[in-house]
Amino acid sequence: MDYEKILPEVIKKNENKILLLVLDGVGGLPHPETGKTELETANIPNLDYFAKKGSCGVIIPVLPGITPGSGPGHIALFGYDPIEIQIGRGVLECLGIGMDIKKGEIAIRGNFATIDENNIVIDRRAGRIPTEENEKLVELISRNIKEIKGVKIEIRTVKEHRCAIVLRGENLSPAVSENDPQKEGLPLVEIKPLKEEGKLTAEVLNEFERKVREILKKVNSKAKGILLRGISTLPHIPSFQEKYKLKAACIATYPMYKGISRVVGMDILETGETIEEEFETLKKYYDEYDFFFVHIKKTDSFGEDGNFMGKVKILEEIDRKIWVLKNLKFEAIAITGDHSTPSMLKSHSWHPVPLALISPNTIPDDVEKFTERDCAKGILGKLYSKEVMYLLLACSLKLGKFGA
Repeated sequence: MDYEKILPEVIKKNENKILLLVLDGVGGLPHPETGKTELETANIPNLDYFAKKGSCGVIIPVLPGITPGSGPGHIALFGYDPIEIQIGRGVLECLGIGMDIKKGEIAIRGNFATIDENNIVIDRRAGRIPTEENEKLVELISRNIKEIKGVKIEIRTVKEHRCAIVLRGENLSPAVSENDPQKEGLPLVEIKPLKEEGKLTAEVLNEFERKVREILKKVNSKAKGILLRGISTLPHIPSFQEKYKLKAACIATYPMYKGISRVVGMDILETGETIEEEFETLKKYYDEYDFFFVHIKKTDSFGEDGNFMGKVKILEEIDRKIWVLKNLKFEAIAITGDHSTPSMLKSHSWHPVPLALISPNTIPDDVEKFTERDCAKGILGKLYSKEVMYLLLACSLKLGKFGA
């Protein structure tokens, strides 16, 4: 990225504060009955207020036509190149719940799933089992599976149907496939090495999953197996302090987003589960940090569930709570998403994401609504997500002049 060549020369520290507010999966597609997206359907006067006040545009998380995972979507918003720096979902999930990962160890994101006697995946999320049930299953698995082929295995609860797994031992590699068929009604996939060095890891994970299914056969639960995903190892990434001279904090309810924030050196602030509690945490710690990343998950969750009106309602709830930002002084605010999650697709997508950039140092445009089509008409035009961070730095007067 060209920014890396000149950033040390132009970056500077001051007291101005920055806020990056990420509405996960905020972008959508028109409903066939109305022709309107979720944002266009929702009554969101406060989000519209910020769009009117700032400069607007749309962002492309990775490249046109490429659908990003949450890892690339966020690492790009933090100003790192998502193609050059790839953080596995497993690492993010494990770090997000405070698991210790060392170089050479393998981190995995697990989904408890409903799998029938013929190994057909019936429900990839096991009906989103309660977290309390997940904890009991994890405790049972931990008691019965401690080590396979000399590799120690640690499994912990994340939330609802999700768990996190770390493999510790010699000769491990993330160069293996996953066992998730990605759709219900398809058989569980055997994990295979993608390179020779992945052979042991594949053998361990296949045996682990088989043993888990044997254990769960005897349990009264929709969870009958584990989909093993995001198999990865810890990369080295320059921290926010090293790169931007920022003391940065993350406010998020979901472990994965805490994980990616921890990778880039942010402090993780304890917060409640609700949107209101996240904004209360922002107010509480306002004086202590230069940069805040606030993440709101439910827009993505309703999109993935295909719940169009559920996503509309959560956008309206966010809108009611976002008013608090008007009473906090930030030199630069970006309101956007890490990717689009249209309810019509029930998945992440490649579609551009709306962006509103609010600062006394921007040029307001004629955009009046925070929607995909309106923001596309804004003065910022079409940007890559990795450029948003540098606009925030510039608008908070943290970038000096380049060259003579």
